[in-house]
Amino acid sequence: APGLKAVHKWGVGYDGIDLEAASRHGVRVLRTTGSNAVAVAETTLGLILAVNRNLVRGHVGIGSGEWLKGALAPNSMKLSGRTVGIVGMGYIGKALVRLLRGFGCTVLYTKRSPLAAEEEAELGIRFAALPDLLAAADVVTLNCELNASTRNLIGRDELALMKPDAILINAARGGVLDEQALADAIRENRLRGAGIDVFAAEPITPDNPLLGFDRVVLTPHIAAISADSFATSLTRMMENLQAIDRGAAPRDIDILV
Repeated sequence: APGLKAVHKWGVGYDGIDLEAASRHGVRVLRTTGSNAVAVAETTLGLILAVNRNLVRGHVGIGSGEWLKGALAPNSMKLSGRTVGIVGMGYIGKALVRLLRGFGCTVLYTKRSPLAAEEEAELGIRFAALPDLLAAADVVTLNCELNASTRNLIGRDELALMKPDAILINAARGGVLDEQALADAIRENRLRGAGIDVFAAEPITPDNPLLGFDRVVLTPHIAAISADSFATSLTRMMENLQAIDRGAAPRDIDILV
């Protein structure tokens, strides 16, 4: 577009923006880095609890005239004292770690470049290679960006490393996870359950393999949505764009190109 100076993402995921083309045409690309971290972390925690405690199954049962207290008991687990494996340790991962402190969880994490030892100690977390994290965790949560290194990161082989009574949460991007492989693992009782907020194709279609499981909680990509943060995010976005328009520097942490 002639005269285009900048493209600004409301949020943080930039997998839908061609950064190479933007750079080639001299167009700045920005995002509101970290603006939705707490909302996504809270939703991740909510999905963990919903799956672990069978909250949705109990709610649906009551709506259908069923009292499933006894039926759900064998499949209900506590989060407290469990091992949680976080794939990705940016703003969202760190916000989730802080929320998990009250549950007394052991937290493992994996990412391309481990944090400094001082920051690990401050957060009370420990780095693990992905295979080791998957094998050790009672809860695996995906909170990483979608890029060339994370696309199809969790597939059939990776799911096979997880404990049969573990659960998987995806509040990252649909492309990080093989949905068919996850559906097969749930169907074959190789995983206890899952909570999924993001999908490879959105909105999902009736043939999505994750539909129809009572041990899978599905939400329509709402993790980052928080009405009480819209104003601050929009203000920050407009301030960045105004800075570029007048030739000034936008927030450094928001710059992608």
